[in-house]
Amino acid sequence: MRYAVYGATLALAWFAVLNVTASLLVARAARWMAGRRDHLPNGLWFALRVFPAAVSTLFVLVVFLPSYWLLEPRESFEGFDVTLTAAATLGLVACAAAVARGVAAWYRALRRARDWMRTARPLALPGTSLPAFELDADAPLLALAGILRPRLLITRGLIAALTPDELGACVAHELAHFRSRDNLKRLAMRLAPDVLPLIGAAESLERQWASAAEHRADRHASAGDPQARCTLASALLKVARLTPPLAPAIEPISTLVGGGDLASRVGRLLDERGAGGRRVRGRLWLAGALTAAVAVAMYAPLLYTVHEATEILIRYLP
Repeated sequence: MRYAVYGATLALAWFAVLNVTASLLVARAARWMAGRRDHLPNGLWFALRVFPAAVSTLFVLVVFLPSYWLLEPRESFEGFDVTLTAAATLGLVACAAAVARGVAAWYRALRRARDWMRTARPLALPGTSLPAFELDADAPLLALAGILRPRLLITRGLIAALTPDELGACVAHELAHFRSRDNLKRLAMRLAPDVLPLIGAAESLERQWASAAEHRADRHASAGDPQARCTLASALLKVARLTPPLAPAIEPISTLVGGGDLASRVGRLLDERGAGGRRVRGRLWLAGALTAAVAVAMYAPLLYTVHEATEILIRYLP
């Protein structure tokens, strides 16, 4: 029992140290890339947002715990010093806070969807097999709600305000959010255990991701067709005029005009050159493949190195 508790404490301490380090690096990288956000894919912003949680979790599960299990003698016990206990506590608090953020976001989304569905009637929308519902509400709304059971929600007034082609373009935009699992990604970012919210970087990264995700959904909805781009741009302007200003969404719900800068989205749609990003994505995949290859080749030596580093830190830290 004591062996397991001591291992869990060391795991949380390693998690906290790597998490804080990665969070600081990500915050610095996000500030540097903020001026280039229109040229970066939404997948990169999502990767940055979850990187501290992912790298620290993978390190603990794939590297530290195997090294501890294989190399640490069962009868040894180093003791719980101040630094180790403080780091482990920080790791535990970060995980608990992430769970609280995720549960709160999921509950708010569930409550909003239930409120909308009180006046909902089934609606047949062309071009999609997703369940769709017409809402009897004053404020115009077109949203993709739900993760396990996604559904399209649209108010009666918005249907009347849009032409059939504009409505079809808006539905295609929400379907692009559905295919890329953007609601799930929103929830994953809220559930990511890290210290980015403490250093003010989490909100900025999530806002950058939301903007890039809207550009991507616009691009996929228009499918490279100039006429479709103009139709979607017209629909966005109509919906924006009818919709009051909205705060950035933190719930796992995708709305038509709830994320990204509208002027930038319309300008991008009307730009005949379209948007790039394939070169950046290709480089990211190449870097990931090379990193994975190096990690596999160095795995066994890494276990011994991590075990030795743990012993040294325990011996010399207060």
